[in-house]
Amino acid sequence: MADITLLDGSIGQEIVNRSEDRATPLWSTAVMMENPEIVADVHRDYFKSGATIATTNTYAVHRDRLRPENLEDQFDLLLDNAMTMAEQARRSYSSARIALSLGPLVASYRPETCPIPEIAESLYREIISKLADRADIVVAETMSSLRQAEGALRAMQGSEKLNWVAMTVDDFDGTKLRSGEPLSHMQSLVDLYQPDALLINCSRPEAVSAALEILNEFGKPFGAYANGFTKITKEFLVDSATIEALHERDDLGPEAYGDFAMGWVAQGATIIGGCCEIGPDHISEIARRLKEGGHSIR
Repeated sequence: MADITLLDGSIGQEIVNRSEDRATPLWSTAVMMENPEIVADVHRDYFKSGATIATTNTYAVHRDRLRPENLEDQFDLLLDNAMTMAEQARRSYSSARIALSLGPLVASYRPETCPIPEIAESLYREIISKLADRADIVVAETMSSLRQAEGALRAMQGSEKLNWVAMTVDDFDGTKLRSGEPLSHMQSLVDLYQPDALLINCSRPEAVSAALEILNEFGKPFGAYANGFTKITKEFLVDSATIEALHERDDLGPEAYGDFAMGWVAQGATIIGGCCEIGPDHISEIARRLKEGGHSIR
């Protein structure tokens, strides 16, 4: 039996659902100015479900995303509010940890828009310098290409925290990144930057198993947290797209997602959770199955 780190599920999408506001290109960022307690409530519900990690609502808090909305002057406030809400939720869970989320610069799933690694390093390093001292883990999420991952990995160098990198793969071919590059080519970056764990995130769960077979060859702890979308649509891959361009699956309830998650554990994954459209009920189901299977959750 294994020691499993049980992540939370969707943060941004769960916040949008609870706020009952119309989706915007900033996703869940604005709520941290208007009603930040919603963010803390989401974190608390994941802890209640059995998760041991609170992922900060900083995925989309980037200067390049705030600037078009004339909100760049709120950058520091948004970062601080996101971390503060995670800290508040953790107070009743002494063994819980906080993961500082670094989402893609400019846009998700569009590796052609990402800055060169040298520029990305500077932008990510600014966030790390402001918040990493208050976190236990720094996780770069939804990295769609080797270049995108390199920018984040460069920024994480020198951090005393655990450094994780999560890649997103083709919806129907888990051996390829969304850029079309083979996932196996991550090996050179892993060798150079030595992240503490490798993950697959925000991909269809059907694509994850093939991806994990590749990560298993890299000699690092690995895991996955998939999404609940039918696929990433062309309509979403444009400027100022909102979540309304993506479609939730109707066949991926807690039981079905739990089947996938336990399959990943059988493959050797030791870090498991959920991404977009995967909520507290899904995480509760995974926690139940892990315990029944004799695994330890940490």
